[in-house]
Amino acid sequence: MFKSFDLWLPSYLKRARVRRPKGTPVHLLIAVCDHFEPFHGVGKKEALERVDLWRDAFPKMAAEFKDADSHQPKQTFFYPIEQYDPDILEGLAGLCRGTGCEVEVHLHHENDTEENLRSVLEQGKRDFQAHGLLSTDAGGAVRYGFIHGNWALDNSHPQGRGCGVDRELPILAETGCYADFTMPSAPHPTQTRTINSLYYAKETGAAKSHDLGTPARVGSKSNDLLLIQGPLGLNWHWRKWGVLPRVENGDLTGNNPPTLSRLRVWQDLGIHVAGRPEWVFIKLHTHGGIPRNSGMLLGPAMADFHRLLASLAREEPEFCFHYVSAREMVNILHAAEAGCKGDPGQYRDYVYRSQIARIS
Repeated sequence: MFKSFDLWLPSYLKRARVRRPKGTPVHLLIAVCDHFEPFHGVGKKEALERVDLWRDAFPKMAAEFKDADSHQPKQTFFYPIEQYDPDILEGLAGLCRGTGCEVEVHLHHENDTEENLRSVLEQGKRDFQAHGLLSTDAGGAVRYGFIHGNWALDNSHPQGRGCGVDRELPILAETGCYADFTMPSAPHPTQTRTINSLYYAKETGAAKSHDLGTPARVGSKSNDLLLIQGPLGLNWHWRKWGVLPRVENGDLTGNNPPTLSRLRVWQDLGIHVAGRPEWVFIKLHTHGGIPRNSGMLLGPAMADFHRLLASLAREEPEFCFHYVSAREMVNILHAAEAGCKGDPGQYRDYVYRSQIARIS
């Protein structure tokens, strides 16, 4: 339980209280970023069955629910490009066309080089584009969101495992990555000292350049790689042995589904663009290709969470929630940086536009 506490607990204890204007609606932007690995422990037949389960069950589960903008729940599938299979990707593309879900880039690699990494990312983009996936910017360039396999972004594992490329951040940016969504990784030793943040990380030439960075803020912009972190803190309402608070890291699992107490922690941590505290960014993560988690994500526990959100929106005048994809979350962040106010849902396509929407 206490592994990696030394990396992030000091930052958590020193955090400043988030202050919002009284009487201002609080907009929760909820993105579920799925490290989607249907081949985990199985062959192609079983992997296809896992994708088919999502294609059948997710639209049925999501159909009952809508957010403040009348969007249904959506999930962003970060699929491992090193496991590319056209049948699997076409199945995911079909799910996306009918639901508003999206697919982004996930990568596991080991002892890699800068040259090979660049080649693998470019090939992965071409593979995904063949299915109408990923997004484009105003100039038509292909853009993607990224999650690093085994949490080892920028060669951040203390023993150098799971990556090998110290200058990974600029390679991601140069190949079209609009943001990284890997963190938090606690209790893994790759966890950064920076927590609960939306920030830009400058490459230092050494491993783990994203350990620190510059916060995203209203009236500012950066050319460095953007990192979108999910919540990391302590949940005092859910204690081990009835005494010790449990770690809250935004991971949705079969044993730890979303609940009211977890939602309040995510909300209280208040991840936001500096100067726009009323827009709260809640980036959650899961491994939805694994049966022990997909059963929860597609079943009653997740449906109950969506009902909880709807109930809170009815009962609390200042509570407003929005289901967003990873791409939409970043678009809203850039809108905040540009000084946009009001309902964040209107900025879902502010910079980057989904290609899947064009062929749906």
